[in-house]
Amino acid sequence: MQRVVLGFLGLLALAACGTDAPPPPGRSTAQGGGSGSATGGAPGLGGGAGTGAGGTGGAAAGGFPAAGGTSGVGGSLVSSGGAPVAGAPSAGAQSAGAAGSPANGGVSNAGAAGRAGRAGRGGEAGNGGAATGGGMAGSGGQGGASAAGGASGNAGAAGAGSTTGPCDIYATGATPCVAAHSTVRALYGAYAGNLYQVKRASDKTTKDIAVLAPGGFADSAAQDTFCMGTTCTISIIYDQSPRANNLTSAPGGGAKPAPDNEASATGLKLTVGGHPVYAVTISTGMGYRNNETQGVATGDQPEGEYMVTSGKHYNDGCCFDYGNAETTNNDDGNGTMEAIYFGNCTFWGKGNGNGPWVMADLENGLFAGQSLAANNANTPLNSDYVTAVVKGKPGGFAIRGGNAQTGTLKTMYDGGRPTTQGYNPMKKQGAIILGIGGDNSNSAIGTFFEGCMTSGYPSDATDDAVQANIVAAGYGL
Repeated sequence: MQRVVLGFLGLLALAACGTDAPPPPGRSTAQGGGSGSATGGAPGLGGGAGTGAGGTGGAAAGGFPAAGGTSGVGGSLVSSGGAPVAGAPSAGAQSAGAAGSPANGGVSNAGAAGRAGRAGRGGEAGNGGAATGGGMAGSGGQGGASAAGGASGNAGAAGAGSTTGPCDIYATGATPCVAAHSTVRALYGAYAGNLYQVKRASDKTTKDIAVLAPGGFADSAAQDTFCMGTTCTISIIYDQSPRANNLTSAPGGGAKPAPDNEASATGLKLTVGGHPVYAVTISTGMGYRNNETQGVATGDQPEGEYMVTSGKHYNDGCCFDYGNAETTNNDDGNGTMEAIYFGNCTFWGKGNGNGPWVMADLENGLFAGQSLAANNANTPLNSDYVTAVVKGKPGGFAIRGGNAQTGTLKTMYDGGRPTTQGYNPMKKQGAIILGIGGDNSNSAIGTFFEGCMTSGYPSDATDDAVQANIVAAGYGL
């Protein structure tokens, strides 16, 4: 009887879809600039007590030319009969246009090659000092030798990304990633593998899309070439973690028995850090899943989850989720899943205003807080790019969110598990879903750029560092 009632409620939820908001347009603004500096050689010295002023090379910013040292000037000399010393040469130092290093472990853009520095001029001759105490006047000091021009700066590496990714930050916080998915960028600083696979409609052949460089962005040009003259779908979203928890089209489940469709590979093109990339745009009937995972939390084990999504592309259908779900493709009861939900569904819980909100899908309930009552502290997030966080531990869970382009995360809820029977302790099963509910409810829409799942409960400080890394990546820039 309970299964019948739950099924009826699920059908009501599926029927509650609202107006779909279109995905945001991509924008492109190139960034760049290495920096370097050149310092002139030692000053030319006049006779005994005289000291020549040293020349200083100009700073070389972003690979612009480094100026050689200005001339050393021989100093005036007060001689006690001593001979003057020749001025030492002033040498221009080399300048390398190194790649700019971003704040907060963000993505760096390559610096252009620096041009050779100009040769510094020789120091002027020092004047002889006047004789004192009957001594002979010293002769004039010799001019300093000309400085050699600075060598050309080296160009920054093309397409290189950050040396630190979100999963490096999680590892530092003792909560390593067990899943890391993105069609946009590497989520480890050293990751040099494939991000996703596309399938061509014309002949059903596939191609893996890798990063341009370790820690860098997707090679979208490879996709464009492969898919030219036909259409492509995203057939695999690779897991960048060592667990190999890849996502493929979801099989049928209790709510929708037919397998889900793959997302278009060209649903949304945008720029991140000046690089053109593609997102995963989910429409009704699409979704991804892995029921045979490694390392994902089960039972009441702690975990953390985040995703970057769109605050412009959502609806009130069930359920645009990313995270932990049932391995059976069915609704297995309260507490059998723990995933991030994003949208404005109000069939269960809700936040303040009209949404969209970050909520926790714990099965048979989207929770904006501890209960299904409205949580006014859970405020709408409608920026172009949204960071959404859900994390759970024995006895409690937290919801956080913010603008993925700027600022910090806001804590929407941090407290005990729902008091309704079945949620404490949790009974998580450890599958991973994207764009659907645990029972393959697939009436929601949304956009996915990147996301990770961890072993262990990340601290707020770790969440905040990941948010800073996401901001520094430059979504929409």
